[in-house]
Amino acid sequence: MEHTVEKRLQAIEERNARVEFDKAWEVSWTRCFAILVVTYVVVALVLTRIHPEGAWIDAIIPCFGYILSTLSLPPIKAFWIKRKTKENS
Repeated sequence: MEHTVEKRLQAIEERNARVEFDKAWEVSWTRCFAILVVTYVVVALVLTRIHPEGAWIDAIIPCFGYILSTLSLPPIKAFWIKRKTKENS
């Protein structure tokens, strides 16, 4: 019985560590920058096929939109959590 409890506790601790890393990844600047670069390259390539002139400059616009959305989400999330907490009280 003791051995089973220790295994379960170890499994829970390992899961908690994975969850913490996942949370850290979600808010990391590395993730944000990686998405920004991928977005820019994909949009630039698509725009190059549609209209080649200025496509690499025009591709910056969705990247700014992405950055603005990531910067605005924490306050929106905090507002949502506050509202939900009041509703559940």
